[in-house]
Amino acid sequence: HTDQWRYEKLGMEEVLSPLADKKAFAGSMIDYNVRAERMGWLPSAPQLQTNPLQVVRDAAIAGLDAKDYAVKGLKDGSLKMSCTDPDHPDNWPRNMFVWRSNILGSSGKGHEYFLKHLLGTSNGVQGKDLGKEEAKPTEVVWHDKAPEGKLDLLVTLDFRMSTTCLYSDIVLPTAT
Repeated sequence: HTDQWRYEKLGMEEVLSPLADKKAFAGSMIDYNVRAERMGWLPSAPQLQTNPLQVVRDAAIAGLDAKDYAVKGLKDGSLKMSCTDPDHPDNWPRNMFVWRSNILGSSGKGHEYFLKHLLGTSNGVQGKDLGKEEAKPTEVVWHDKAPEGKLDLLVTLDFRMSTTCLYSDIVLPTAT
């Protein structure tokens, strides 16, 4: 959700084995991330763009078990996985609670993107996103204007004043 993928210009052909068929592995890094999540290869519960409570309500109206309704919806395209459109307002987090981690400092990679896209504050992003002239992902919806300031609330629980604490809305003490 930090939108680093929008700036990724490294093509898959640059990281493939020289023995691999480059035509069989076209696409961007985020495309492969989406495929991996869709196939259950990533440690994430498949997140849907539709609220799960709404899925259950819609399943009841359709007279189907929620599982059967979800399978049907994923197959016919009426339900979408949130990873296919990370910049859609329904698909990004609004609140983040950080416990004893310096995600905006040394723990997270891409500090500038955290600041720009998650917090919407002064940042050091120097590169341009893929824009009009670069190859876009095929599995992910592209929005010409990337959202900035996705989080409404950042709460940190820590026993030291880390970089994350400096950017947090609320800082709470934690036990060591």
